[in-house]
This record gives sequence, C-alpha cells and structure tokens, in this order.
Amino acid sequence: MDLKIFFSPIPEEVYSDIKDSHSFYKSISAFTEKQPDYRDANIALIGIDETRGTNNNEGCESGANEIRKKLYRLKKGSGSYRIVDLGNVNTGISLEETHLRVREICAILIEKNILPILIGSSHDFTYAQYLAYEGLEKLVSILNIDAFLDLEDGSSSVNHKNHLHHIMMYENNFLFNLCQMAYQSYLIDNETLSILEKLYFDSYRLGYLRQSIKEMEPLIREADFMSFDITAIKSSDAPGNENAQPFGLTGEEACQICWYAGLNEKMSSAGFYEYNPEYDDANKKTASVVATMIWYFIEGFYHRKDESNFRGNHYLRYVVSMPEEPATIVFYKSKLSEKWWMEVPYPHGKFMYERNLIIPCSYSDYQLAQKGEVPERWISTQNKLV
Repeated sequence: MDLKIFFSPIPEEVYSDIKDSHSFYKSISAFTEKQPDYRDANIALIGIDETRGTNNNEGCESGANEIRKKLYRLKKGSGSYRIVDLGNVNTGISLEETHLRVREICAILIEKNILPILIGSSHDFTYAQYLAYEGLEKLVSILNIDAFLDLEDGSSSVNHKNHLHHIMMYENNFLFNLCQMAYQSYLIDNETLSILEKLYFDSYRLGYLRQSIKEMEPLIREADFMSFDITAIKSSDAPGNENAQPFGLTGEEACQICWYAGLNEKMSSAGFYEYNPEYDDANKKTASVVATMIWYFIEGFYHRKDESNFRGNHYLRYVVSMPEEPATIVFYKSKLSEKWWMEVPYPHGKFMYERNLIIPCSYSDYQLAQKGEVPERWISTQNKLV
C-alpha cells in the first residue's frame, strides 16, 4: 500500500545544515522532497503532530521535528542501517481519525516486519499503537514507562490520561500483559494500582526499578511494544513537559531501558510521547535526551541475536525438581547472551498462542527454583493463562 497519502515531508530547517557524512541523517532515507520506499526497511521513523489528546501539555504536537534535529546530528551507530523516516502523519479532522491513521500505518509496517518508531504528540497514541496489533491474531504484552498510570475513567473519548483504561476495556481483548514501569507512588492512588494486581499485570515503582534495573530486563524482553512517556524522566534531565516531575529516571537509565527494548526480538514497535518544546530549555536538552534514547533503541535493534528457537544448540536446558506442584520447572539459558527463560505450561493442557509457553526470566528466578520456591513470574504467567 502507498503510505504517501498519510504523510507530509520533514521541514527543510530540520536537516538543511547537516554536512557530516557519518551523521545519523546521512545514513537513513528521509521524506524531504520525495518519500522513501519503505518496503526494504527494517525501521521506520514516524512523527506525530497532534495535540488534541492532551488538556495540560499543549505544544507537544511540535516535538517530533525538535527531536529529529538532535537525532539527525548524532553519529551513525553499528549495523547496516535500513531506516526510513516517513515524515509526519497528516492529522485528521478529529483526534479519532488521527488515531485510526496511526493504527493503520503501524499495522501495515508491523505486518511487513518493519518496526515503527513513533515520535511526538501525547501518550494517548499508545491506544493507536495497541490497535495496530488487532489483526495479527496473537496476544500482546505492553511495556509502559510513565510516572503516572493513565487509567482514568469517565470519558468515552481516548486521551492521554485514560488510554490504558480504553485498552483494557477494548471489546476484542487481545492484551496478555501490561508492565507499568517507573511509576511514582505519590502520584498514583492505591485503588488504581490494585486494578493491575487483580489482572495479574506487572507494576514497578521508580525506587524498585532504580535499585535493580537489571531485573527489569526480562520484563522488557517480554513486551511486544514499548510506550515511553518522557514524564518518567526527572525534570533536571527532561524539563520539556508541563507535567515534568523533580524525581524520576535519569537520562542514562532511560537510555538503558531503550537499549534493552531494542535488543528484544519480540518487540515490534516503540513510541516516545509527551515531549513539549515550549517547556524545554534553550539548548533543547529534553530533545537531546529523547534523541539519544531512540539512538540506543536502534543500536539495541542492530545487536539482536535471533534467540527465538529454543531447540537449537545455543541453549542449555535445566530441569529443576520442585517439592510440590509444579513437579518441575524447565529453564533455558542462552550460550550467546547468557539470558534466561522458563517454561510455563498452559493450565489443563490448553493453549492458544504457543509463543507464550516460554517466557523471559532472570538467573535469580532459577536460583529461587533451586531452593524449592516457585518464582513469582511463573505464578503470575500461569494465572494469566487460566
């Protein structure tokens, strides 16, 4: 399908003065005068110029081009880049129409095994990102990084404060897991968090994440797509948001999460939302942070190791006997990356989507099983499969 009808070109001011042949910009194909052919690409950058989904961060619709100005001037990373920048999505007559356009664009790209990276606008475009997976006939796991938990009820239209509610209430439910990372406890009421607990979804507050960021890697590895609200980054590193908080992730921690996400072979789309240039400093520090996060995500992508076939010779298989049900838990360890996975059987022999039988885990899960304790990750997954 010709995607040209959905996009407008990137303004000349974004790239006109870039001469460095080793720059990111010179290593990709961008929609300047003519939209590039996306069919042979493996990553597609997409700008979103839309603000109607927010009521307290107006100005975020201009964020995509400011982020491009910083990203384009970074040096090319490793790997043979096959990256296109398709330009900025033409906004619809209504916000819902823009959501539908982004949904259709992402669905087309994902189906062709091209990873879309959405840049700019407000966090409600997570909803459009999610709906892009509806026709793939599989369960989807979301990685959501945000200081807040956007589960507000009471509005029939999707916005940046209730998009997770609309995802959970969507009539054709294909959500397997939601992992909420870096939330700040004093910004979220306990009743809202209890909703995630009742659904056996994962939630990790900022303090826990910062103490054990390596333990977050298996959770990131489980996700099909990532939605990153830059409100999760502390205001000293990312002031470009009306809702910026004094506490949060550092820019370095945000980049590490993006590196893990890029490495995840299961991850097939990513979104970076809520950047507002009107609140940024004179040097556009926040745009630089987000650009670097995207750079690390892409760098991780080009370091993927194709670890999806557990029957090969690149894995060690460990069977741990348990003192009670389950009788055994099977673990796999990659010889290439030293990452861990474990098997979770479907209850009563039922199965819907075979790919969820083996889930990412950590070495600490294996150690726990050796002590006779069933890892929480195993229990949570089993409960979702009932």
